[in-house]
Amino acid sequence: MVALAVLFLIALAAGALGGLVGTGSSLVLLPALVMMYGPRIAVPVMGIAAVMANVARIAAWWRQIRWRPVLAYALPGTPAVVLGANTLLSIPQAVVDGLLGVFFLAMIPVRRVALARRWRIRLRHLAVAGVVVGFLTGLVLSTGPLSVPVFTGYGLSGGAFLGSEAVSALLLYIGKIGTFGQLGALSFAVVTRGLVIGAALMIGPFVARPLVRRTDQRHYALLIDGVLVVAAAGMFIATATH
Repeated sequence: MVALAVLFLIALAAGALGGLVGTGSSLVLLPALVMMYGPRIAVPVMGIAAVMANVARIAAWWRQIRWRPVLAYALPGTPAVVLGANTLLSIPQAVVDGLLGVFFLAMIPVRRVALARRWRIRLRHLAVAGVVVGFLTGLVLSTGPLSVPVFTGYGLSGGAFLGSEAVSALLLYIGKIGTFGQLGALSFAVVTRGLVIGAALMIGPFVARPLVRRTDQRHYALLIDGVLVVAAAGMFIATATH
C-alpha cells in the first residue's frame, strides 16, 4: 500500500510533465514500476495508466484536436501495435533500446534542420510513421518520444499537438491493452495498480494547461528537446543494464 502511495505521488509529477510536452510520463514512471513490480507487471500497468492519461489530455484539448493527422497516423498504427505485441523478438532487447536512444538524440538536430528549411511532414509520412511507431510500441516499454517529432514535424504545437498526439496514442494503447488481455496479463492486481496510477496521471494535463498556453514556440521546442535527451538517456541505461 505504501509503495502504491509513493507511485501515486510520482505519477502526479509525471502527469504534469506529460500534460506539458505530450510525452515523458512513462519515462518517469517506468523505472519505479520495474523496480517495484518487475517488467512483466510494469508494462501492462503502465499501459492501463497511459490509456487514462491520454483520455485526460484529450478532454483538456478536445477543441484543438486535428483529426486528419490523427487518423492518418493511428489507423495503420493500431494493427501494427497488435503485431508488435505478439512478435517474438529476433534481436536482443538491449539492441532495440540502444537504437531507440540513438534515434531520440538524432531527432534533435533533425527537427531543427527541418524547421530551418521549412520541411513538412505530410499525411502519407504520418501513415508510415504510424506503422513503425505502432510496431515498436508493441515491442518495448516506452516509445512516446517517437511521436513527438512526427506530429511537430507536421506543424502541430501547443494544444493542437497535445490533443492530437493523445488521441493517436490512445488508439495505439487500446490495441496493446487488448493484446495483454488476450495473453492473460491483466490480473486484478495489475488492473487496480494501473487505475490508481492512471488517476494520478489524469490530473496532470489540467494542471499543465495554463503553462502550455503561456509557453512560446521557442521554449516549447526546448522542452521537446529536453524530453528527447532524457528519453535517449533512459534507453542507454536500459541497454547497459540488460
